[in-house]
Amino acid sequence: MRNAKPPSRPPSGVVGALPGAAPLTAEDEALVEAARAVLARHYKPVWHMVAAALRSRDGKIWTGLHLGATVGRMQVCAEVTALGRAILEGDGSIDCMVAVRHPKAEELVRDIAVVPPCGACREMLTDFDAAAHVIVPAGDGMLLRVPVRSLLPLPYQR
Repeated sequence: MRNAKPPSRPPSGVVGALPGAAPLTAEDEALVEAARAVLARHYKPVWHMVAAALRSRDGKIWTGLHLGATVGRMQVCAEVTALGRAILEGDGSIDCMVAVRHPKAEELVRDIAVVPPCGACREMLTDFDAAAHVIVPAGDGMLLRVPVRSLLPLPYQR
């Protein structure tokens, strides 16, 4: 096709191109605020730098906190502690999850920011609920709700 327009691609780093991406709902905004509140209350440099909030399918919100450790491989992600609480105290389902991090000392922007889950957490969320969604930054301060599968297109298979 000679005159066919090349496919348009979003600028590098824009998440809006992910399949199933959607704007946040009021419930999603509340989830972000729950994570921010936990981090604001419990932030401790090195030990508690990230917080997470998970909304189960029954609408309950479970929060978690990053557990730092002197031995790096012993650290536990905030998403893991939130999921553990949802499993122990709730139905263990994951409708949507978000993680936020405190700014580093050298960063000029001092806001608690939404961050995408690390690769290990993407695998874990997919293992426990492949239909789960996560809230991720999409650039220019915009946040999107995306299926976790779009962040992990080829998950590990046992």
